[in-house]
Amino acid sequence: MLTVNSYSATSATEPLAPARVERRDVGPRDVLIEIKYCGICHSDIHFVRGEWGTAPYPVAPGHEIAGIVAAVGPEVTQYAVGDRVGVGCMVDSCGECSSCRKGEEQYCLKGNTLTYGSTDKDGRITQGGYSTHIVVTEDFVVRIPEGIELDSAAPLLCAGITTYSPLRRWGAGPGKKVAVVGLGGLGHMAVKLAHALGAEVTVLSQSLKKREDGLRLGADHYYATSDPETFEQLAGSFDLIVNTISAKIDLDAYLSLLAVDGTMVNVGAPAEPLAFNVFPLIMSRRSFAGSAIGGIRETQEMLDFCAQHHLGAEIEVISADKINEAYERVLASDVRYRFVIDISTLA
Repeated sequence: MLTVNSYSATSATEPLAPARVERRDVGPRDVLIEIKYCGICHSDIHFVRGEWGTAPYPVAPGHEIAGIVAAVGPEVTQYAVGDRVGVGCMVDSCGECSSCRKGEEQYCLKGNTLTYGSTDKDGRITQGGYSTHIVVTEDFVVRIPEGIELDSAAPLLCAGITTYSPLRRWGAGPGKKVAVVGLGGLGHMAVKLAHALGAEVTVLSQSLKKREDGLRLGADHYYATSDPETFEQLAGSFDLIVNTISAKIDLDAYLSLLAVDGTMVNVGAPAEPLAFNVFPLIMSRRSFAGSAIGGIRETQEMLDFCAQHHLGAEIEVISADKINEAYERVLASDVRYRFVIDISTLA
């Protein structure tokens, strides 16, 4: 059993602190990864602060993991020592249900095993990427192509795939008008990806303070949602709206922006329930949907797409001792656009 350094949460109210976590021995089909970088996702904050239910403390968060293969089991065929790899939001699934057989392990009907805070097959609680090493079965490891730096690749394992999956599912591309609600960790990747897919991209943000960034990242238009005229001007405009906000919004107002047969997809995960009136849906055959990450196959497709189009996350690299400060800055929207932990500072 390998014991490694981590930054872990011990309760919903205490700051994260240095700790040690155990990693299982490398099994026949396991990959040992030396973690180089790990992104900080808003989900990490929700989880460790108990906003999605009581967490199984102590727990090391982190599911945007980029690193180097340090060892492989004797039956591993896909990876070798020295390979550049990543791990996202899940590390296992049943492999047998209809979702898993379709390569959509994120929707495993028996429940997938999350990278942290889940009960693994050995009964232990999974521990995430705020640590120096992780052991993962090879089927849940993805290859990070050359051409993407490991630090800017790390957030692609959550923020990238979380936005890529609905953009692909609902056909973002040439001739389609896509709106992205919020220009944060998820939103900035949605803009980059929708633009690279060939869609006409509009950012809907509370204010215009990030307008210059939005246009630089690939948006064609940028509007402030604090201005009531925005909703009048853009009524019935969009084929697809991707809502990346992890907070309550006026869904009725946003649904009115969809064209006939348009879809609004929620990828942000607010702690509070959302409510809306069904009439904006009924009267224009609109849809309201949700989407979670992507399967392993689609995650690899996304990484290859990003390498082809020279895409990575906009990041601010921090040392491990700045994690608690980074959490507060995320909540204050004071990051452009993803914090990434330099895991060498944990060694």
